Amino acid sequence: MVKKLLSVFSQLKEIRVLLLGDFMLDQYTKGSVSRISPEAPVAVLRVEEEQSSPGGAGNVVLNLLALGANVIAVGRRGKDEAGRTLISFLQRAGADVRHIFIEDGYVTPIKNRLLAESQQLLRLDREKAMELQPSLEKKIIAQVPQLLERINVVAISDYAKGFLSRSLIGSVIKEANARSIPIIVDPKGLDFSKYVGATIIKPNLSEAYAAAKVSLSEPLEKVADILLGITQAKILMITRSEKGISYFDQKKRRFDFPVKSKEVKDVTGAGDTVLAMAVFSIANLLEMSDAVRLANIAASISVEHVGCFSVSLADVAKRMLELHGENKIFSTDHLFALRQVLLGRKVILLGVDSHCGMTTMLFQKIRELSSKNGQELMIYIKDPDPDMQFVRLLSSLSEVDFIILKSENLQHLCKVIEPDEVYEMQEDRMISLEKAKDLLRSLIKKKLSQSKKQRKTYTQTT
Repeated sequence: MVKKLLSVFSQLKEIRVLLLGDFMLDQYTKGSVSRISPEAPVAVLRVEEEQSSPGGAGNVVLNLLALGANVIAVGRRGKDEAGRTLISFLQRAGADVRHIFIEDGYVTPIKNRLLAESQQLLRLDREKAMELQPSLEKKIIAQVPQLLERINVVAISDYAKGFLSRSLIGSVIKEANARSIPIIVDPKGLDFSKYVGATIIKPNLSEAYAAAKVSLSEPLEKVADILLGITQAKILMITRSEKGISYFDQKKRRFDFPVKSKEVKDVTGAGDTVLAMAVFSIANLLEMSDAVRLANIAASISVEHVGCFSVSLADVAKRMLELHGENKIFSTDHLFALRQVLLGRKVILLGVDSHCGMTTMLFQKIRELSSKNGQELMIYIKDPDPDMQFVRLLSSLSEVDFIILKSENLQHLCKVIEPDEVYEMQEDRMISLEKAKDLLRSLIKKKLSQSKKQRKTYTQTT
């Protein structure tokens, strides 16, 4: 299944997203705890570091940008320092923030997480939900048709702060549907009827049960049936924490996708990551099952980091290659993923002959090349009919990152990635080459030489 995903992954390209939602500022106050306060039975946090980053819909924007999307952000902020910091972050990241409006009387929400050794002790929320002023609502609705020009997908990130009024959501969904633009909603609250007409609704498990107004003892199928009836959405996509993601369609079919993560450190922002990956996948016309699988992979990476983490295409590509990489063998299906993984990294390419076996000199050279920091070691098996036992042995070495079989695969690779260093093992010597193409040329010369010898032998025998 991961192999199929690698092939699908190569279809991903740059997209344009219109994202509407509640923007806020996330703050992280980090320190250490070594004593209890003499004033009360509470821990004393000694502050060592303070950080800020966009939260809420802002975190979705950062995730979309990391995936390679162009994002037009629509929302509001207060005329305050938090609002200015928020806009500055998003601008530097590359988002179009011209439609994040300052609203009089509104205060930019702040969520301050107090952390000690990666553990969250407490969260301080400074916020006040406030309905969108009619004048600003009217102004944004009037701009919706223009904002939807050349847009591939609409994302709605609702954090129930009051910006996403029923009229605004309804207008956006209506205009997007008229242009056959998919709408993906991360909902909030008990009334999902305001999302009628959206393509995909993505609540978490507790939000889904609360909106369906049924007991947690009821089957998930009943919840899905109720919510699909209310929203008339094509897909209900429910995130289920460590159990992964389940989605339901209008035919009442259920599809479950488990998730695997190395270590869960913090689930903060994981829902935003799922939304971003789903948005990116659907805009690229991927099947829903593939979109969910990619969203699961992205979420599994997100929860391995403390705080909100923007998962990039390179992160997803690397994880997929790990999942499908017991033998580390590169093929054309891997090309796009491999390219993403190697962006900004240096590559060392070493050509070897599998029929020469794992000599002491080869092993020493592999260890020597792999010890260079920040570089990936690729092994190219030069012979067209390689010894697969030798290939499996190479795969087992932690020093080897990727293995390339077949000259056409190396040719494809050279079109998108230029190795920084190229070497070739010739008997028990390692020869430095200028370019990867020189490795291919040496193989062509070798084949021609062998062909001449064979013809000469044939002539002599006849």
